[in-house]
Amino acid sequence: GILHEDLRLLLETSMPAKKKKALLGVADAKIGAAILEELGYQCQTGGVVAEILRGIRLHFHALVKGLTAQSASKAQLGLGHSYSRAKVKFNVNRVDNMIIQSISLLDQLDKDINTFSMRVREWYGYHFPELIKIISENYTYCRLAKFIGNRKELSEESLEGLEEIVMDSAKAQAILEASRSSMGMDISPLDLINIESFSSRVISLSEYRKGLQEYLRSKMSQVAPSLSALIGEVVGARLISHAGSLTNLAKYPASTVQILGAEKALFRALKTRGNTPKYGLIFHSTFIGRAAAKNKGRISRYLANKCTIASRIDCFSGARGAGAGQGVLSPSPLPAEVPTSVFGDKLREQVEERLAFYETGEPPRKNLEVMKEAVVEASEVVAEVKRKQEKREKKKKKREKRRLEALAAAAEEVENSVLEAEENEVEPKKKKKKKQQQELEAASEPEENGLEEEALPKKKRKLVAEDDQEEEKKKKKKKKKAARDSEED
Repeated sequence: GILHEDLRLLLETSMPAKKKKALLGVADAKIGAAILEELGYQCQTGGVVAEILRGIRLHFHALVKGLTAQSASKAQLGLGHSYSRAKVKFNVNRVDNMIIQSISLLDQLDKDINTFSMRVREWYGYHFPELIKIISENYTYCRLAKFIGNRKELSEESLEGLEEIVMDSAKAQAILEASRSSMGMDISPLDLINIESFSSRVISLSEYRKGLQEYLRSKMSQVAPSLSALIGEVVGARLISHAGSLTNLAKYPASTVQILGAEKALFRALKTRGNTPKYGLIFHSTFIGRAAAKNKGRISRYLANKCTIASRIDCFSGARGAGAGQGVLSPSPLPAEVPTSVFGDKLREQVEERLAFYETGEPPRKNLEVMKEAVVEASEVVAEVKRKQEKREKKKKKREKRRLEALAAAAEEVENSVLEAEENEVEPKKKKKKKQQQELEAASEPEENGLEEEALPKKKRKLVAEDDQEEEKKKKKKKKKAARDSEED
């Protein structure tokens, strides 16, 4: 229902000046109302207009000169792609699809690592059954199975390595003593190789799981900092995954968030007319476990309320809110590029106060006071982050400037060296030419005393001598002629 500037310009240039006589057919009733309100043109929407528009779309290539059916279909396809791209486009750093995939993979890895660890325990237990009772943790057991190998080869020298893995000298000593008096069967080297190889796989999976959990934590701090600060990264990610996206979770009411993940129990209770569940996925947060039995339902309801507020702050604040829900007032003054967990920390404090109220009766603070404090703190955090970003940008610009100056200086040095080399090549040629010119001048011009230079070449000497002889002959002929003329007179 929003009139675009391009559409406004098209209508103003194409429609007649008398607005009362014009009737405009519009497919969308909301856009028609906007046109009537802003431009004053009467608009009609209905069956006839829809049929006319359908006919125009069908025969559009025939109505426009130079447009073929093939190019029209390509244009429609491109328009559809660009429209879909604009609808699903979000900030790359705030996409919650990665969180959904990460938490699903994390749950799958937990199941697989547990299954594989039990297989290692059973397999290596034939050789060293006492180790199962001493070490209960799966990851540590797999590391020990790989380190020990054949229990008969375990000695005092291995005690330091055992302590490094177990992180307990008493347990390391107990393992050493148990290996000396073990009831286990002997095992062949080939079987040991297979057990060690499988243990290595389980260890690598466990290490990958740690890295994945760290990745999930960093992603949650970018996408949903308030929600992760309130109930933790894993529970928050499970809520987002179960809802389908952060936007869907933000649209849910608190009563839905409270029993999210307990749908089976809810419908079973409704069918049998029994008691409905008090909590779903939020049961895994620490608050419900810490509450007394009679207060579990109350604290779960309160926690679901705060989770809904936190998810809405994360979803509809900054640029994400502009893309996710139009017309929603931003509850947070934060820009999208500065994610902060201030609101989540304040909401967590409220839940802690409510827990204390149930136990001791101490009245908690009002929500309005807490949110005012949160807004002030958030603005301070944003200002600090912006200052740091500006400092980083300045340092980056300085480094870039220095690098460019260094490159320019290096390029100038190269150019100077090239010019010097060219000058050095040109100078000998110039000297050679100068020398030749001087020789020619010396050969053509006689010296002041009338004698020629002795250092002339032989050919040039011959030429000079021949010229002198010719001049002498001419002089003699002139003298003879002059003498004849005087005799005749």
